[in-house]
Amino acid sequence: MIHVDDRTAANLDVVLEEACRGLKHGGDHETRKKIATKLIQAARKGNTTLGGLKAVADRVLTEMVHRKSA
Repeated sequence: MIHVDDRTAANLDVVLEEACRGLKHGGDHETRKKIATKLIQAARKGNTTLGGLKAVADRVLTEMVHRKSA
């Protein structure tokens, strides 16, 4: 389990919710899990800012859309 400070935890929560807000029913479990996993990986590497995490979530969503349309 990853241990993060309160601000990083809040940023992770906010970014995950914002990323999934536009998905049908807020995103299925697997989609949310994939985004959360990538966000946690980014946080472990030191990318803990709100803007940085949003960029990660956007990139994951873009990749998922491209895979579905391919």
